This record gives sequence, C-alpha cells and structure tokens, in this order.
Amino acid sequence: MRRAVYVRGSTQRQAQMQTIEQQLERLPSHFQLHGWEWRDDCVIRSDGYSGASLKRPGLDRLRDHVSQAHFDRVLMTAPDRLARKYVHQMLLIEELEKGAASSSSSSDQ
Repeated sequence: MRRAVYVRGSTQRQAQMQTIEQQLERLPSHFQLHGWEWRDDCVIRSDGYSGASLKRPGLDRLRDHVSQAHFDRVLMTAPDRLARKYVHQMLLIEELEKGAASSSSSSDQ
C-alpha cells in the first residue's frame, strides 16, 4: 500500500508555532506504530495557504497524485488540514476515496 501524508499550515502565526513541523512529528510515529515505511518523498505540504480555498499547490498536487493512482491512502492529523469548511472536507474526502478505490481495484488485477 502506498501512503501519502498531507500537512498544511496557513497563517504566519501558525508558521511561527511550527504547526507543520508538529504535524510531521506526529505522523511518523503513527507510521511506526503500524509498521509502515515512512518516506519523505510522500509528504505533500501546503505552507502558508488558507484552508478556506481549495486552490492550493500542495492540495492540487495531492489530488493529481491520487487521481493517477500514486497513493492508496492519505494520512493527515485532522480533516481541517484538508479544508476549513466541513462541506469542502467532505467533497475532498469523497474525491480521495474514489481515487483510492480505483487505485486498489486496478492493482488487484
């Protein structure tokens, strides 16, 4: 199974508090707990972009990778890292689930 990690920090204050770094401290231990391999090249970052917008280079890259079946699973510390609004979170989660489902069905063949 190929896993991606998505991290986002939007404001200057969050950047000063090292929110992305805090996310990146938590996620490798989760990988280790499950016996998964951590790969830095699977970390997709959205530094300095608000979760209010769905137009973010890191999020666009994640969506492209999932649609091209590069990843079967995407991990993040909280759904609000995807988007601030619940309706946007659900839209993105549905899109990511569809991408993961098509990835796993094509790898089953």
